[in-house]
Amino acid sequence: MPGILLLATSHEPYSGVAAVYHRPMAKPSRAATTLPFTGIDEADRLLAEDPLALLIGFALDQQVTVQKAFSGPWELRRRIGHLDAAKIAAMDPAELDRVFRERPALHRFPGSMAGKVQALCAAIARDYGGDASRIWREAKDGRELQARLLALPGFGEMKVRSVLAILGKQLGVDLPGMADVMPAHPTLGDVDSPETLASYQAGKRAKKAELRAQGKRV
Repeated sequence: MPGILLLATSHEPYSGVAAVYHRPMAKPSRAATTLPFTGIDEADRLLAEDPLALLIGFALDQQVTVQKAFSGPWELRRRIGHLDAAKIAAMDPAELDRVFRERPALHRFPGSMAGKVQALCAAIARDYGGDASRIWREAKDGRELQARLLALPGFGEMKVRSVLAILGKQLGVDLPGMADVMPAHPTLGDVDSPETLASYQAGKRAKKAELRAQGKRV
């Protein structure tokens, strides 16, 4: 396994704690065939193979574990038979809500997340012809890619930094100026094994504990 670093610099999201994380990886010679975020081999492969699945995973990645969020696209595909942005955008919202609430629910907040995923798919269907990979395939440089990701419903700066890291470090996206928009701190883009995922999650838990000890909301 690659080296482990202890970081506690002021610009890191884990500042003030012993944040253990995977050493930033060199640019891959070829795109990863799996992203080890879920513990389910098929779900991990889907994240690497299907750009929409990756983005849906990020849409779901709030107030649940990484494993729960990123297994969501795989489970959604199992329930509805596809991951087609235009078809999901065109679904009756009540039916998509029902799919998300079916036990086990796809998220801690299934109704809200059904709406967020449908809004994301609608934007991809409208702006990219339903092909999520066009977001990065047709971007002229890193800044444009960053702007395109930030324009997606529900994608703020933190999510976008993680998406950029995965695209650049694991999926072989190499645009002019990409280095200028890549995060300097640990993200899911540095996770390439169950062990590094565990280290990444431990760092996040430690940071949240530090913030709670300071009386801050997490």
